[in-house]
Amino acid sequence: MKYMLLIYGDEKAWTVEEREQCMEDSTQICHQLNEQGKYLGSSPLQPVSMATSVRVRGGKRMVTDGPFAETTEQLGGYYIIDVDNLDEAIEIASRIPPAKKGTVEIRPIHELEDLPIASSAISVQESR
Repeated sequence: MKYMLLIYGDEKAWTVEEREQCMEDSTQICHQLNEQGKYLGSSPLQPVSMATSVRVRGGKRMVTDGPFAETTEQLGGYYIIDVDNLDEAIEIASRIPPAKKGTVEIRPIHELEDLPIASSAISVQESR
């Protein structure tokens, strides 16, 4: 089963040193999952100050800088994994460093057969 692990946290909660260690630890988790054939992708996101929000209301497009809503936790990154069950996804999510200061939301991926396969997904499938 494929899951997306959404990483939420307060961008200001991390010191520079903690952020660097988080990146190192997260990279190690990605390599471990890849060796087990469970890694499909991941990436940190740029700060929320770099976000652009798009809404369409009454047929008119509205583009604004920043996130859609003011919150204390922002989406900071994601993992896409392919594991046997939710329990395994929970175990992996609990190892992700931002879980210590924020939240890791686990969402099953609803796969649609008619969608094209992204070129990065092709290289992941070929490497298996």
